Amino acid sequence: MVEKQIRDKRQQQAKTLRIFRRIHRITGACLFFFFLFVSVSGVLLGWKKHSGDLILPKTYKGSSTQLNQWLPIARLHDSAIAAYEEHINDTPSPQVDRMDVRASKGTIKFTFKDVYWEVQLDGATGEVLHVGKRNSDFIEQLHDGSYVDRLLGSDLGAFKLFYTTVMGSALFVFCVTGFWLWYGPKRMRASR
Repeated sequence: MVEKQIRDKRQQQAKTLRIFRRIHRITGACLFFFFLFVSVSGVLLGWKKHSGDLILPKTYKGSSTQLNQWLPIARLHDSAIAAYEEHINDTPSPQVDRMDVRASKGTIKFTFKDVYWEVQLDGATGEVLHVGKRNSDFIEQLHDGSYVDRLLGSDLGAFKLFYTTVMGSALFVFCVTGFWLWYGPKRMRASR
C-alpha cells in the first residue's frame, strides 16, 4: 500500500514536471525573438552612458549651477529651437518633447518629438553646448514597444501596454517553470 502511494506520488510529480517543461518550452519558442530583442535592447540601454556618445550624448557642463542665474525657460526654449533649426534639417518646425534640467551641471537638455535629437544649452547664458543624436530614445521605444504605437499613430499606448504585459507575464512564467524544472527533479530524487 505504501509503495503504491509512493509510486503514485512520483508519477504525479513526473506529470507536473512534464507540464511545466511543456509550458516552458512553448512559451520560449513562441516568444524567442521578442526575448532576444528585449535582451539586446536592454543591454544597449544599460550601456548608453558608457558608449562614447554612440547611444547617448554625454552631458556637458554649463557656466552656473545657480538656478537664479539662469535665463527664463521661454528664452532657453527659443534658443533650443533656433539651434535645432540651424544644426538639423530633419523637420522644419520641431516640437519640444522634454526639457531635462541638470542643475548640478548648469545644463538644460531639450529633446524633440518624432526625432531622436537633443540640444544642450548652458542654463545661464543660453549658449549651445552640444547638439547630438539620441539613439537611446529609439532603442528605448523599441525595447518597450512604444515604437509600434508611434508607427500606428496611437497616443494611447495600447500596443506598449499589451507588449509589456505579455513579456512581463512570460518572464514570470519562465521564472516559475524554470524553478520547477530545477527543483522538481531534486524533489523526486529526495523522495526515493
